[in-house]
Amino acid sequence: MKNIFFLAILIAFESCTQNTSNSTQEATSESTSEEGVYFVNIEEGSTLSSPFALEMGVTGMQVEPKGAPRAGYGHHHLLIDDTFAPEGTVVVADETHIHYGGGQTSDSVSLDPGAYKLTLQFGDGMHVSYGEKWAKTISVTVE
Repeated sequence: MKNIFFLAILIAFESCTQNTSNSTQEATSESTSEEGVYFVNIEEGSTLSSPFALEMGVTGMQVEPKGAPRAGYGHHHLLIDDTFAPEGTVVVADETHIHYGGGQTSDSVSLDPGAYKLTLQFGDGMHVSYGEKWAKTISVTVE
């Protein structure tokens, strides 16, 4: 009798776990099948109106606010008209290198009209870049 009860609990637990995992997969963009960062709501070649909403995603790492570096954790940076920051280098903070050290995954960005290269760069708790694998660059036009 104990074995049947234990088996019923195990089956119920397994079915709950599968449902959660399927829901997460459905909510995740197809472009997130590999580790790295991605733009959730902006595609290569998009034409945007300023200010525009920016939604940032990451697969294979966890987002957390700045602080002591921990393996597998970090936060986003937006580099405007710049490419990835080499692994191990600190991402500078200025008008074209925006830090999301609060652990933000969205923002409203204002840019003057023109063509831009936008790069998402993931870095550790001290803004040290995880390198090219953890960066994504797209070109957009702002009207």
